[in-house]
Amino acid sequence: MWRVSNDQSNPFEDRAFLTFVVFATIAMAWIIMPFFGAILWGLVSAIVFSSVNDRLLLKMRGRKNTAAGLTLLLVIAIVIVPLIMIGSLLVDQALDTYTRLQTRQIDVGRAVQDVRDALPGWARGMLDRFGVGDLDALRGKLDSVATSAARIGAAQAVNVGSSAFNFVMSLGVMLYLTYFLLRDGRQLTRRIGEAIPMRADTRRDLFDKFTTVIRATVKGSIVVAIVQGLIGGIVFALIGVEAALLWGVVMGILSLVPAIGAGLIWLPVAVYLFATGAVWQGVVLVLAGVFVIGMVDNVLRPILVGKDTRMPDYVVLISSLGGIAVVGINGFIVGPVIAAMFIAAWGIFRTELQEAKVESLEPPPAP
Repeated sequence: MWRVSNDQSNPFEDRAFLTFVVFATIAMAWIIMPFFGAILWGLVSAIVFSSVNDRLLLKMRGRKNTAAGLTLLLVIAIVIVPLIMIGSLLVDQALDTYTRLQTRQIDVGRAVQDVRDALPGWARGMLDRFGVGDLDALRGKLDSVATSAARIGAAQAVNVGSSAFNFVMSLGVMLYLTYFLLRDGRQLTRRIGEAIPMRADTRRDLFDKFTTVIRATVKGSIVVAIVQGLIGGIVFALIGVEAALLWGVVMGILSLVPAIGAGLIWLPVAVYLFATGAVWQGVVLVLAGVFVIGMVDNVLRPILVGKDTRMPDYVVLISSLGGIAVVGINGFIVGPVIAAMFIAAWGIFRTELQEAKVESLEPPPAP
């Protein structure tokens, strides 16, 4: 199978060579693992912007280097630069929020007290009945959670600043890889496909599914999350909520996960606003949350995704959370892609199995 000469194949040598191939592949994966995130997002960027690169390639009359370079500049202008600017502002707000929590300028316990005082007697009775009537204990827990969350956020912000060299290196690897994937992606895909011991139609179906899920995840999830977080942050800023950018980013992240969504942030804030007498701010937040933020997913996702394959929400939820648990924030991409490959592989297997059963039931041709 792996013969390079006309000599008769030796099974032991074939197995030894296959072992070497597996070992070399594992070693290569181990070497590039520190740049897993950079490689992943380079691949994602190349897939998402491949249509733009194809259009530029037509206008440039086949000049691959120029088309890929212009596409890369577009990626930097509309993705990288805005993210760096938002990240810098986010670091400032995270550190400021942590400082204000430490100095009690933001008193979570007092906010809980205000909400409880505004509740009617029957509601306070229900809280007591469900075991959450111990206000001091509840305040202590919320204070601890808020301080811990702010400390984690501030620590991550400091880590980002202290590891600027690693960040710049990873960003450089991502952009460098994106350029070559845009320029030579089709040839690389063909060569990889030729090396995979799989039928051509099956291999093509899996590759198509892979690219479709990446595009659908980016367009249908990340873009929607950005829009929801942006709207939420603007509304928070307009009604005077502190650290609006920070809360907008949190809402965007939560909106990536089905069945959770941005409501986990804006709804408690709306309750607090009503409880503390800020009625018009609470009304504005509820209206924006229900009719703007909540409707973005239903309106924008079909426009962005179109006829792209969409997995059930429960599969996206489980695969996203599982991906985050395994590989961190990159799990938002890795989890759904693995789930889609799993579903596609079993779908192809089921189809081939049914075809095999049909063929076995057909009568043999007449002699």
